[in-house]
Amino acid sequence: MNQRWRLLALWLLPLGMALLLGWQILGVNQSSRIESNETPVTARNTAVARMSYGRFLDYIEAGRVTAVDIYDGGRNAVVEAVDPDLDNRVQRMRVDLPGLAPELINTLKNEGISFDIHQPRTAPPAAGILGNLLFPILLIGGLILLARRSNSMPGGPGQAMQFGKTKARFAMEAETGVKFDDVAGINEAKQDLEEVVTFLKTPEKFTSVGAQIPKGVLLIGPPGTGKTLLAKAIAGEAGVPFFSLSGSEFVEMFVGVGASRVRDLFKRAKENSPCLIFIDEIDAVGRQRGAGIGGGNDEREQTLNQLLTEMDGFEGNSGIIIIAATNRPDVLDSALMRPGRFDRQVSVDAPDIKGRLSILEVHSRNKKLDKSLSLDSIARRTPGFTGADLANLLNEAAILTARRRKESIGITEIDDAVDRIIAGMEGQPLTDGRSKRLIAYHEVGHALIGTLVKAHDPVQKVTLIPRGQAKGLTWFSPDDDQTLISRAQLKARIMGALGGRAAEDVVFGRAEVTTGAGGDIQQVASMARQMVTRFGMSDLGPVSLEGGNQEVFLGRDLMTRSDVSDAIAKRIDEQIRDMVKRCYQETFNIVKDNREAMDRLVDILIEKETLDGEEFSSVLSEFTAIPEKERTTSLLN
Repeated sequence: MNQRWRLLALWLLPLGMALLLGWQILGVNQSSRIESNETPVTARNTAVARMSYGRFLDYIEAGRVTAVDIYDGGRNAVVEAVDPDLDNRVQRMRVDLPGLAPELINTLKNEGISFDIHQPRTAPPAAGILGNLLFPILLIGGLILLARRSNSMPGGPGQAMQFGKTKARFAMEAETGVKFDDVAGINEAKQDLEEVVTFLKTPEKFTSVGAQIPKGVLLIGPPGTGKTLLAKAIAGEAGVPFFSLSGSEFVEMFVGVGASRVRDLFKRAKENSPCLIFIDEIDAVGRQRGAGIGGGNDEREQTLNQLLTEMDGFEGNSGIIIIAATNRPDVLDSALMRPGRFDRQVSVDAPDIKGRLSILEVHSRNKKLDKSLSLDSIARRTPGFTGADLANLLNEAAILTARRRKESIGITEIDDAVDRIIAGMEGQPLTDGRSKRLIAYHEVGHALIGTLVKAHDPVQKVTLIPRGQAKGLTWFSPDDDQTLISRAQLKARIMGALGGRAAEDVVFGRAEVTTGAGGDIQQVASMARQMVTRFGMSDLGPVSLEGGNQEVFLGRDLMTRSDVSDAIAKRIDEQIRDMVKRCYQETFNIVKDNREAMDRLVDILIEKETLDGEEFSSVLSEFTAIPEKERTTSLLN
């Protein structure tokens, strides 16, 4: 119904303007005139000639005019006259008169010419008034209709004069459909938040020993780890009034609106105490004050000041628990992070292998999985995946299963879904022989080093099927989540990244190496620099030569001086070049010593287009001994 009113108002405004304009054009106002049925237009349509005013006077003196009809107050006339050029036949002609002059009337009377003056009749006064008031009436009516629509939607985006009201969604008992049982893989964070729910349900259990309810809980973690999902679980479990909004909803282009919305939010929260307030992406309003070039955003800072005051100011906010989420804790203001505002900072990180298994169990409840498919194998296959990534993985696998008209999700669909998420859509297979062989040598070079270097992660698959921007791919699967990486492992990763370039160099020569190793070389430079400057794994010794936070915070870090002198910076560059040069030489020698095995593997890869890790190792073992990889004990066993 509101949409109909809005459409009606939007149609009435231009329609009214068009009617008013048409009314004025047609002369329907106080200055217009409505002519009689016999108008000069009619006469013009029947007249066959026009006559000048001078000739009209000559015809009167010559006695050729028989009748005259005068219109428009003496401005136009239709004359019946005897035309000598037409054998003295009577002709009707139109004449433009200078005005209804008394001399003309006297002349017509003296000559005995029949004439008639057609007086115009004016429009009714009501029509003129209506013509002048039509547009203002329509404009005011349209504004009233739009205002009525806005007022019928409390908190809506079109609500007029309601800028200072909070946009938070409110529910007395939030029905999110999510409970703590639906949250998996982040047990430590869930335990902290379950305690908050217990505070709300049975506060006497804690107050009896002098404990105070936390005022705020800040959820910190990368995107997709389940921060918002935890907030939904709290809302579903707590059974108390729940407010939810985003940090960006506080700030508007109007000065003072953000602070007003903060005041209104806490006013409503105090009226419904005890309650929960969830602010998603709080970094949109809680960034450090005075950190921008030129003094920062005053409106945002006023909003933050009001938020700080409401959270822990003079009046206090007993009974209100604030839960906020962000993936940028480094930019938050220190006054917002202190105890008394956010008493707890809960880290929500990417899950380990146990967490991934429990997340997969939750998201596979409504999926038809093949009996041979093991969730344990999927958990091992997806190190670094967040909860959102795993949910998307199973959904993509289900879509592929339906597209292939299968009844259940198999390991093939899981592998293809992982490849699609990490590398992109599958492209058309290569057809050019020379390019295909060059890419095959490049990928086999990566896999060869990954297999023969003991500290490197084992090879999972080598393929020539393009995905995304890559024309070929080599997949490595770490045995477990690696939180601590040794120097040997970093060196092995540098060598593995250089394997493609080394294979091109050995097979085609230095002059024929391609740009295909561009991304690999960028990774090599990044790893080597971190080994020298951050991890102390060079001849410069165990010294950190750069800050841990490499992101420039505008206005705070832009003009910060360098952490090292020019002499040390030169030595850093030398250490990086020497490290990469030694790794490349060692990689080159391994590829050169296994040229025969590499040729055989390339022929098989070109024929099959995809080789899994076991098949690759089986063929390679026919030519050389493969070192046994060091594997850690699985946490699932």
